[in-house]
Amino acid sequence: MASVQFRARRAAEPAEPEPEHEKEPEQVEEPAAHVPPAHHPGHHNYDHMKNKFMNEIGHLPLPMWAVGAIVVVVLVLVGCCTFCLFKKCFGKKKKTKKVRERKAGRRRKADNEGGGEGGDKEEGDKKEGEGEEKEQEKLGKLEFSLDYNFTDAQLIVGILQAQDLAAMDMGGTSDPYVKVYLLPDKKKKHETKVQRKNLCPVFNETFIFKIPYTELGGKILVLQVFDFDRFSKHDVIGEIKIPMNSVDLGQPMQCWRDLENSEKEEAEKLGDVCISLRYVPTAGKLTINIMEAKNLKKMDVGGLSDPFVKIVLQHNGKRIKKKKTTVKKNTLNPYFNESFSFEIPFEQIQKVQVVITVYDYDKLGSNDAIGKTFMGYGATGVGLKHWSEMLANPRRPVAQWHVLCPEEEVDAALKVPPR
Repeated sequence: MASVQFRARRAAEPAEPEPEHEKEPEQVEEPAAHVPPAHHPGHHNYDHMKNKFMNEIGHLPLPMWAVGAIVVVVLVLVGCCTFCLFKKCFGKKKKTKKVRERKAGRRRKADNEGGGEGGDKEEGDKKEGEGEEKEQEKLGKLEFSLDYNFTDAQLIVGILQAQDLAAMDMGGTSDPYVKVYLLPDKKKKHETKVQRKNLCPVFNETFIFKIPYTELGGKILVLQVFDFDRFSKHDVIGEIKIPMNSVDLGQPMQCWRDLENSEKEEAEKLGDVCISLRYVPTAGKLTINIMEAKNLKKMDVGGLSDPFVKIVLQHNGKRIKKKKTTVKKNTLNPYFNESFSFEIPFEQIQKVQVVITVYDYDKLGSNDAIGKTFMGYGATGVGLKHWSEMLANPRRPVAQWHVLCPEEEVDAALKVPPR
């Protein structure tokens, strides 16, 4: 009985652990069936990153509203940059297309209108342009007087005043003077004094031309208003031309006339003269050698001239001495080689002017000036350079060619005090 019971127990013992082995797989299967994150790993990562970002923001030493403002500003900047790039890349093409379309439309309209309307418009534009040009051509006006002395055969021209002259200088002013002469000969020219920085100058100067009344009808009186410029060619502001056959000289006349544009004339070549200067400071001696001249203007009927040179020495605008060379007959390229000496103390040499004038000798009438130049105090260009080289090289002769200028231009330059 005891052995039977023991066997029965042994048989029952291995049967007991079997349910335990059967339960273990059930316990492993249950947790595997209830793991939802295995199917959504992205959602888990997003939550993790979000929590981490919010934690980082929470640790910042800025309030939430400041963080939001920074984010808004960044977004606005990004938007502006994007808009600018878009406009730069695509805006030009659209603009050029519109411009082309407009131009094409205008051309089509012009082609379609054509004929009468187009002609009328062109005529209207021309008239408007002419009107504008006339308005722009207001150069000022000049008051003058004319009279004729039948007893002495003299034409008396009075230059009274000018008004509203055109400004020729950078400062909005002019330095006007008036030149008076008769065409076509141009032999005798008169000019007024220069009025500095004045657009409404008063001259009140009178000039006389000795000419028979029978010859006066074929002449044209020219009144030219110039703007004086020390360092360059004088500019013509305007002019008035009066045919003398249209003027009644039986009684004196006085009137205002508007200035008109002057016809541009090429500068007349008068010739060149070669001069040598030498100064000895210790002796106070100035030596001027008139060497030669070339390409002088033809003054005689035969196409030649009888030139001679006149030298005038001035100090502070006053004549001290004058000398002249011999006359060279029938030549436009005379050779003189004549020297003249003047005593000038070293204290005065800085204020001395040497005026050189080339004349055409005339036995019957007055000698006609071919051209003129000057050196020394108040000179510019070659005249100043030559004088400076002479002073910088004492006791040594310095030669230089000088271009002859119209007599009236040099006289005007001599009248104006140096700046």
